[in-house]
Amino acid sequence: MKVVVTGGAGFIGSNLGRELLTRSDVDEVVALDDLSTGFRANLDGTGIRLLEGTILDPDALDAACEGADAVVHLAALPSVPRSVLDPVASHHANATGTLEVLQAARRAGDLHVVVASSSSVYGANRELPKREGMRTAPVSPYAVSKQATEAYAMSFGHTYGLPTLAFRFFNVYGPLQAAGHAYAAVIPAFVDSALRGEALTIHGDGEQTRDFTYVGTVTRVLADAVTRRVTDLEPVNLAFGTRTSLNALVGELAALLGHRPAVDHVEQRAGDVRDSQADHTRLRAHFPDVEPVPLREGLEQTVDWFRTLPEYRA
Repeated sequence: MKVVVTGGAGFIGSNLGRELLTRSDVDEVVALDDLSTGFRANLDGTGIRLLEGTILDPDALDAACEGADAVVHLAALPSVPRSVLDPVASHHANATGTLEVLQAARRAGDLHVVVASSSSVYGANRELPKREGMRTAPVSPYAVSKQATEAYAMSFGHTYGLPTLAFRFFNVYGPLQAAGHAYAAVIPAFVDSALRGEALTIHGDGEQTRDFTYVGTVTRVLADAVTRRVTDLEPVNLAFGTRTSLNALVGELAALLGHRPAVDHVEQRAGDVRDSQADHTRLRAHFPDVEPVPLREGLEQTVDWFRTLPEYRA
């Protein structure tokens, strides 16, 4: 089995490629990535073949998909704040890019396509836990682009019979997740600051909650979806119903590090949602055997990975 991973040199994509290559059904993994947010070094020594190119280029997609059995579409411009500053770029990468991937999958012989949507689509709907059938209410351009991602995937299933599956990711974290830039996600940003002895920045009062999901759990689900060719004409939450405030996250990190980092509370950001927690009933129906990595264990593995990097070595 040949699997194409768009965004395959990125955080989730490079972790997924490693997981796929442990599966006996998978012979080849091709990462299609323009390296705008991914890193060639993430693939060093993995056996994953990098094809440098953009998902907005049909020729690059056709080259990647030739002879493939499945596509996991992870390429995107991530980050709510980035989308607030440049909504057109987010739309092109996330919405138009998804459409190009789906078209390429059709041209290649109706490949199985798994796409990454986001919990951000729930937006202003404050009901918890987040159920896939509830009203979506995106409050940022990023969330709108991700709603388009999943809607395109499901529409190609309905209209063309393309085998598709759309996952809504919730705050994925773990090794290979970049820090030290303006759009870093909260866990790598916290770990980066803590290991440098700097104050952690929290936007708002810190009581906002998230359903943090370790990348190893996410990639196991994605790999299972590919190898078992799982499809659904409705989106599926990929998280496990936990709810951790940012203040509690600081406490977890303090327990691992042996000291409590300083915290700076600053103004809340536009487009951020207050609370996020997944209902995982539909996920469990498709993947009954998956066991999530607990937050403390996932954080420990994440901190250990950061400490292997030259800039964090004592």
